[in-house]
Amino acid sequence: MSHQFHPTVLREYDIRGIIGETLGPDDARAIGRGFATLLKRAGGNRVAVGYDGRVSSPTLEHALVEGLNASGCDVVRIGLGPTPMLYFAEASAEDVDGGIQITGSHNPANYNGFKMVFQGRPFFGADILKIGEMAAAGDWDDGSGTHESRDVEDAYIDALMKPFDGLSAGEMDKLSSLRIGWDAGNGAAGPCLGKLVARLPGEHFTLFTEVDGNFPNHHPDPTEEKNLADLKTLVAEKNLDFGVAFDGDGDRIGAIDGTGRVIWGDQLLMIYAEDLLKYLPGATIIADVKASRALYDSVAKNGGEPLMWKTGHSLIKSKMKETGSPLAGEMSGHVFFADQYYGYDDALYGGVRLILASARLGKSVTDLRSAMPDMINTPEMRFQVDESRKFAVIDEVKARLADSTDDVNDTDGVRVTSDDGWWLLRASNTQDVLVARAESDSEAGLERLMGQIDDQLAASGLERGPQAGH
Repeated sequence: MSHQFHPTVLREYDIRGIIGETLGPDDARAIGRGFATLLKRAGGNRVAVGYDGRVSSPTLEHALVEGLNASGCDVVRIGLGPTPMLYFAEASAEDVDGGIQITGSHNPANYNGFKMVFQGRPFFGADILKIGEMAAAGDWDDGSGTHESRDVEDAYIDALMKPFDGLSAGEMDKLSSLRIGWDAGNGAAGPCLGKLVARLPGEHFTLFTEVDGNFPNHHPDPTEEKNLADLKTLVAEKNLDFGVAFDGDGDRIGAIDGTGRVIWGDQLLMIYAEDLLKYLPGATIIADVKASRALYDSVAKNGGEPLMWKTGHSLIKSKMKETGSPLAGEMSGHVFFADQYYGYDDALYGGVRLILASARLGKSVTDLRSAMPDMINTPEMRFQVDESRKFAVIDEVKARLADSTDDVNDTDGVRVTSDDGWWLLRASNTQDVLVARAESDSEAGLERLMGQIDDQLAASGLERGPQAGH
């Protein structure tokens, strides 16, 4: 028996497709067979499985469990919940060797997919390609595993509350005056959020905590400002201190301050880092190549070691393990806490740490946001390029910049820093697009940087032209 996946489904960081078109129960079963076979061969035996609130998720979960069992792995089913709850189930249980979350993340309602952890490490890139090769060859071990249900939600909420344990009565008192808004976006984090805010100090107002895989109120992607409109209204109407929003599976955080200004992923990381470096001086803080120069400067100014790394949650997690970094983040709102936590990206925990950072630094979130330098930057620009050309174009740009007097960083694509600021050009690992971004402290500087991007594209026979969607 063998299985062929649709060519678009096996991606760099996860497995993802459109239900009924490129992804279905047979794919889920094949993923289970391949993952279980690899885990058994590596000496593992038990896999935790969770799923998000999409309409298609229960069907995929059933087929995935069948596949895992058919290749001899036992399954711990944790049910509906955010991706970080699945990560928690895998990281905290001694009897679990791997984890799979069925989730379409921040994608439209007709998408779904799989995020995986293998013996405590991210499962991505070559691992995912291996699942495809094994399916095509029918290279699966046979067995008969068991499955059981396990309720981990309360233990997960306990873990989210743990950072408050060390606070004095006076500090907890200070937190009791906080008033915070939360937007779960009808995503999988809703039920956990309800339980969390019932235990948090302060007064809390929640939006869209009912799980609804059709996302009737707004699309659950907090990195797009239009999706924060309801949260902004709530914060303004109730005169709240700040607001927090989640994506569809609760591993990416978005935030606004008390005046409704967006606090982007790299700006959140600035706040978390300033707090952490007070008690872990000299720590390495990792951010992706799309992050603002203001972040790297802030980390250095506060006594930390800033490290620029490749975009992609799996790549960042791997680099954290390698360097022993206690904190990392991406522009996309993935923030990873290994300090007092497990090292994975968890937006609910990110909300807790934002409350604590504000308290420990003795400043409101609005004041922390106001203290940041006003940089002028472009949104992330994506434009179509033939799959066969996208990495070649980046190589051509690198070659042309070999003798440049500007600072050229080729960690992930090309990031060029000059007196005007910086610009970035990189190939997406998941789509046939090039991604560009630029940042300056003046409009004129930004204009010049954009001109440099256009010049490089033109030299490779491309133009910025129409932008591709996510």
